[in-house]
Amino acid sequence: MARHSVSCGILVVNPRRELLLCHVTNTPRWDIPKGMRDPGETELEAALREETGLVFDAALLRELGPFAYRRDKRLHLFMAEPGPALDSLAHLRCSTTFPHRLSGAPTPEMDGYRWAARSEVAGLCWPRMAEVLLSIPW
Repeated sequence: MARHSVSCGILVVNPRRELLLCHVTNTPRWDIPKGMRDPGETELEAALREETGLVFDAALLRELGPFAYRRDKRLHLFMAEPGPALDSLAHLRCSTTFPHRLSGAPTPEMDGYRWAARSEVAGLCWPRMAEVLLSIPW
C-alpha cells in the first residue's frame, strides 16, 4: 500500500462566510493555514500547530475529515468559526520558514493574509486546493 504524507489544516471562516487564506511566499498563490503531520502526532495536533500564530480551542474545531489532494499527499481538515474577533488579520505572523533560494536566510513560508469569498478561491489558490475547498460547504 502506498504511503502518503498528511497535511493538516484549519478552514477559518468569518461571519461573512469568507475563508482565511495565506499568501505563499514567492508565488502568486494563496493557501489555507496547514502543516505536515509529524510522526506520532494526531491530525488535530498538527492542525492546531498551523503557521499563522492563531490559537484555537480544540473543542471548538469541527472535523471535516480526510481529502484526496495529490498522489503523494492527503489533506485532513478541520473548520473554525472564530466570529468577529478575527476581523483584523494584521497580527498574524508565519512561524515556519524555509531557506531563501539565494541567501539561505530563513524566509517565512507565508507572507500575507486575507479573507476570500467563495467566488475568489479558484482564482487565488492552486487548482487542486481550490477543488478541495470548493467541495466543502463553508
